[in-house]
Amino acid sequence: MSPFFSLFMLLGGLYICAKVEAHIDINVAACKTNDTDPEDMTELDGDEIIYVDFKKNEAVITLPEFAGQWSAPGWAEQAQRSHQLCLNDLKVSVEAGSSPPEQIDPPQLTIYTRNEVELGKSNILICFVNNFYPPPVKVKWTKNNVEVKEGVTLSRYYPNSDFTFKQYSTLQFTPQKGDDYSCTVYHQGLTEPETRFWEPEIQDESDIGETVYCGIGLTLGLLGVGAGTFFLVKGNNCS
Repeated sequence: MSPFFSLFMLLGGLYICAKVEAHIDINVAACKTNDTDPEDMTELDGDEIIYVDFKKNEAVITLPEFAGQWSAPGWAEQAQRSHQLCLNDLKVSVEAGSSPPEQIDPPQLTIYTRNEVELGKSNILICFVNNFYPPPVKVKWTKNNVEVKEGVTLSRYYPNSDFTFKQYSTLQFTPQKGDDYSCTVYHQGLTEPETRFWEPEIQDESDIGETVYCGIGLTLGLLGVGAGTFFLVKGNNCS
């Protein structure tokens, strides 16, 4: 039995409101044959509402404060029961299918900053890993070719509408001129780890000066052309 073979159950409901507005409510219960990285979460229209922390055996509500107070008694216990059911169904499916090959989709990577970059000002680098199957992925950060472990986070995996998944990894950093960063992702769908690089794009001060002078020169030139045209027209009117 392949240790990577996994089964993900996505239960979706479609609700129609009085104004004929469609809303999609998705519940994900995920398990793997090696019983690692279980997942139980619910989202509405792409926004997460609640998930279960299996290590702490508790439900975590992720609704914003303006949504009001909401509790979910017994949610974690129900998730544990669903997880055992998932493992049982997975075992039956694997045995019935004689350990069939698993569908594998490699991830797509994007790296960007949370805020506009200012040298010497704290910021967050985000490595967005998308459209992969099965979860999860492993992410490694480097600064100037040296691995960085402090200030690094890795989110849980979230479902996409096409049954693939996405994850986010972040790195808290302070951009400085000359530094470069990289995000490397490991996934069984990749023949080798994939890396994206990032470094601050800083415009040299001399280039800024040249741009300003060029702009001033162009403006004066246009003013000269405008003044010459004015006097030319006035002269023609006088003749």
